[in-house]
Amino acid sequence: MSSPGGQWARDLAMGVRFAFAGGREGWVRVLLTAVGVGLGVALLLLTTAIPNAMSVRDQREAARQDMSYSATRLKKADDTLIVGYVTTTYHDKSVRGRELEPEGSKSPLPPGVSAFPAPGEMVVSPALKKLLDSADGKLLRERLPERVVGTIGESGLIGSAELAFYRGAEGLESKINGGNVDRIERFGTPSPPSDPLDPVLLLLILVVFAVLLTPVAVFIAAAVRFGGERRDRRLAALRLVGSDARMTRRVAAGEAMAGAVVGLVLGAGFFMIGRQIAGSVELFDYSFFPSYLNPSPLLALLVAVAVPAAAVLVTQFALRGVVIEPLGVVRTAKPSRRRLWWRLLLPVGGLAMLYPMIGQGRERGNFNQYLTVGGVMLLLVGVTALLPWIVEAVVSRLGAGPVAWQLAVRRLQLSSGTAARMVNGIAVAVAGAIALQMLFAGVDSQYTQRKSEPVSGSEMAVRVTDGSPIAAAEKKVAATRGVKHVYDISDGYLGDSRTDPQHFAPVSVGTCASLREVAKLPSCRDGDVFALKGDGYAYETADVVKSGRTLWFDDSDDDPTTKTVGWTVPKDITDAQPTEDSTRIGRAGLLMTPAALPAGADRLLTTELYVRLDKAVADAREYVRTTATRLNPYEEPNELVSVSRDENYAAIRGGLFVGASCVLMLIGASLLVSQLEQLRERKKLLSSLIAFGTRRSTLSLSVLWQTAIPVGLGLVLAATVGLTLGVVLLKMTDTPVSVDWASVLQMTGAGAAVVLAVTLLSLPPLLRLMRPDGLRTE
Repeated sequence: MSSPGGQWARDLAMGVRFAFAGGREGWVRVLLTAVGVGLGVALLLLTTAIPNAMSVRDQREAARQDMSYSATRLKKADDTLIVGYVTTTYHDKSVRGRELEPEGSKSPLPPGVSAFPAPGEMVVSPALKKLLDSADGKLLRERLPERVVGTIGESGLIGSAELAFYRGAEGLESKINGGNVDRIERFGTPSPPSDPLDPVLLLLILVVFAVLLTPVAVFIAAAVRFGGERRDRRLAALRLVGSDARMTRRVAAGEAMAGAVVGLVLGAGFFMIGRQIAGSVELFDYSFFPSYLNPSPLLALLVAVAVPAAAVLVTQFALRGVVIEPLGVVRTAKPSRRRLWWRLLLPVGGLAMLYPMIGQGRERGNFNQYLTVGGVMLLLVGVTALLPWIVEAVVSRLGAGPVAWQLAVRRLQLSSGTAARMVNGIAVAVAGAIALQMLFAGVDSQYTQRKSEPVSGSEMAVRVTDGSPIAAAEKKVAATRGVKHVYDISDGYLGDSRTDPQHFAPVSVGTCASLREVAKLPSCRDGDVFALKGDGYAYETADVVKSGRTLWFDDSDDDPTTKTVGWTVPKDITDAQPTEDSTRIGRAGLLMTPAALPAGADRLLTTELYVRLDKAVADAREYVRTTATRLNPYEEPNELVSVSRDENYAAIRGGLFVGASCVLMLIGASLLVSQLEQLRERKKLLSSLIAFGTRRSTLSLSVLWQTAIPVGLGLVLAATVGLTLGVVLLKMTDTPVSVDWASVLQMTGAGAAVVLAVTLLSLPPLLRLMRPDGLRTE
């Protein structure tokens, strides 16, 4: 007598043989299952590879760091290199630039560069070379006229789409200042102990992965059930030749496992194709080389084991309500109504797991990883449990209407579970996306600092190099195409003591015309001093600026050879109020005209030219940047409206966008495969209706209704669950709850758009199936 394990193995093997030796029917079913599973596996592998890709980017960035971290300035040696930082911006994309002047035979080469470029030459990244050679890079070519003599290798770049260059230089030694030009002896930085990740950022990572991977698991579970009705009819024939019910279920599991294994192979192929595509795609300013996308071997092994095992379990679960008899398949004439109570346990259980962490915020340590992931996944999986019940409850109450409506409703009433399974994945994805949108919108202000600095409508500020004639620089900028108006203001600080001051007052120096751009002045003549009573005036300034007190201009470079300059606060300081378009929001302190400035103090100030652009000139910003580069390549012009983000937060948000884009593509592909499988199942039915005179437009519209009704219900459920999860996550981070309804509508609209696109793509196959000759059988 054979052992139970041996019997299981033989029955599974028989199912595998049926899958591959069952003629065209078997092959089509295996192919459909394999494609669905393969798409899911590919995305699982890509998702598990994202952390490694981010890590490699960070390593490459650290390996090419070219700042001198020495406490004292390095002296010229055979192994030193002078680096000038000449990064620029072109059409809102950063172009990383460095000037290199080797000082000996052992000077360190940057990663990815085989030889130093000579003066007048440069090596560039492949993406920058492509841009410079194209018509779009014409204005940038004016800024970078050097001859291209090579390209930067992969080891010197953080992404395939990065714009970067190294150019040769000479005479940099006199410009060394420890800031824009520095001397180094090596590239790369020692790895300091990493700071512990912010608890809220850790929560974001956990939720992102749970939200991205749950829809994939749902898709794979749906894919292994493709062709279920025809499979059950084949199993009925197997019963006729003597197998029992348990054996037929094991054979069915073998068939599903065969499709899943083929899906693993296809998934590996899709993954390799995806890696190569990733090397030529940039999403949300993130790009990767294919070699970056290597999933963890342990995670890859887990996927290889879990997917076939899940196929067997899902198949056994699907057959629990099906009676396979020798003379046919019985699903009961009137299916029993689905029960609600156990379906509610999943979302309720998820909320119960998340509830203990409500109000925790970042002050009470890290969030429990297991409770967080488990709670989020239970809530999202709860969508897949509730949706079939909701679809069944709603379609059972739908009544009369046009013929297309009646055909769709009747089909949904007969197979509401199949319709719900098609929509489950998209509902889970939308619910998770809505929750994440709420969470990111809620915590965004904690990690993003917005600075709005319009100066009388000025959009850019060009810093003038110390010692350069201000008037000449202003004349060149004013003559630049696209510039309407330019004025200069010099900024510095006054301290309360000659050495080691403890309190400061900001000071701005300019002509009366320039000062009127930033303040409402009652009258002005050269020699006047004003107190600008802006929002920040009370911060130290009022205590420092007192009549008759001597203040000292701060030497920000701490140069011991620089002589400090004192200034006595006069009695007749006139108060002034800031203009609506002041240089910086909250600019406050002292405003001086040039004659009021003590001798020698001008060298302790930083001068910037504030530029108002002609909006009719499309590339005005690029023309200004080109002029600024010619004036001083080491100082990039500032745009006076900027957004700065916490780097970790930006990386997590970028990873989410990349992953969400992949999930959205998977949603469309999987839905299309599922739709085609459903149409193939109904080939004879469609042919019969055509033979009886049903119009093609009626059948096409009925297919649209069959998709639209469950999708609409699924999106309503997804919005409800997504909003609930979003509120809970915001309360966990101790963030005020607010709903960005525009984002909610955007996500639900994206889900609906994907379904509409899939439906339109399925119409051509549908029209081919709607032929009377489809009734022919062999």
